[in-house]
Amino acid sequence: MLFSFSLNINAQNADDILGVWWDEEKEGQIEIYKKNGKYYGKIVWLEEPYENGKPIVDSENPNAELRDQPILGLVILSDLEFDGEEWDDGNVYDPNTGDTYSCYLALESKNRLKLRGYLGFSLVGRSSYWTRVEQ
Repeated sequence: MLFSFSLNINAQNADDILGVWWDEEKEGQIEIYKKNGKYYGKIVWLEEPYENGKPIVDSENPNAELRDQPILGLVILSDLEFDGEEWDDGNVYDPNTGDTYSCYLALESKNRLKLRGYLGFSLVGRSSYWTRVEQ
């Protein structure tokens, strides 16, 4: 009797993205964590967290009440769900512009993560590539 099965050497587990990642410019580090079954990311390190001796704040936030919150500790990824291949149906917030975009994440390797932010359709957007911080 012959047994047939497929082996996906690129199979991923939902928690494979957990950890700390460098942004593309290596100016900040984002910790991806899990909460209530969804994935989030917050800024945990900045190359330059201060300006004129004061913490850099989220001055572009569309909500005026949140413009004084520090960028360090800010949640920029939210509500991502793992679909077996990618982490999608989430949002990414850009504190440089105050804009929020739909997004998905895809692991290209154990230490390289693709973040795709977009409006409407994922074909119209921008990708950024993050690198895992060595522990």
